[in-house]
Amino acid sequence: MLRFILRRLGLAVLVALTVSFISFSLLFLSGDPAIAIAGEGANENDIAAIRKLYGFDRPMLLQYWDWLSSALRFDFGESYYFRLPVADLIADRLSVTMILGVCGISFALLLAVPLGVLAAIRPNSIIDRVALFLSVAGQAMPSFWFGLILIVVFSINLRWLPASGAESWRHFILPTIVLGYYAMPAIMRLTRAGMLEVLSADYVRTARAKGAPEGLVLFKHALRNAIIPVVSLAAVQMGFMLGGSIVVESIFALHGAGYLAWESIGRNDLPTVQALILVFSLFYIVFTFLADVLNAWLDPRMRSS
Repeated sequence: MLRFILRRLGLAVLVALTVSFISFSLLFLSGDPAIAIAGEGANENDIAAIRKLYGFDRPMLLQYWDWLSSALRFDFGESYYFRLPVADLIADRLSVTMILGVCGISFALLLAVPLGVLAAIRPNSIIDRVALFLSVAGQAMPSFWFGLILIVVFSINLRWLPASGAESWRHFILPTIVLGYYAMPAIMRLTRAGMLEVLSADYVRTARAKGAPEGLVLFKHALRNAIIPVVSLAAVQMGFMLGGSIVVESIFALHGAGYLAWESIGRNDLPTVQALILVFSLFYIVFTFLADVLNAWLDPRMRSS
């Protein structure tokens, strides 16, 4: 198990270094960053001064090395727009996005996994049809439209829940439903498919033939094996929720890291965009690594892969 963890950890570090170089290179893909900072109407002297001030006149690899060395110390430079350290900006906004992401994936798992198991146990039943309807509706419904409908119903008409802000736990209920419901269909379908496959396996039939209780067969023998791909998918969905919550944060006026990314892109705040891409990518890498470790614990056969 330790050897497996070390192999996966080394691979995660290599992926993180690759992502860091790509995120740094994005600064130059849209053209000369000095021109973007100077803005329209700037003359050549102003652009040259900015290029020298921010070190854009040095070789790119040297700039990357300096940026990476600073990033390892959680120093991402200063925001061009906010005139504040980028690390402080992200730290101030990240807590909102983290709370929203954890609540969203928890809601998705609590809804999708039981529905997927019930649908697999009773195929072609009413429960299976309801689960299929929820899956199709969740996949077809745009997040921004669903969020606006919830605001109209529960905030404006019924006045049960607040429509915006992040002052209390009640402010996160509607955003959690929107974000979690978007991730629910894929998790539920994968759970259902995995359970259907596992329930027809020989070892499940053998366990039932030996007189094992149905609950033990379902949860110890069947679900433990069927849940393995769900763990990997949940890790990817969690990373998506943290990095792709811009729409939800905008609708509900949650000023988290996703909303900060949208602001920074619109204002050409390149250091902040660079840092956010790196942070969100690292979340993907960390969650994928943890999912691999958990799957290896659930299925020892994976440790030799």
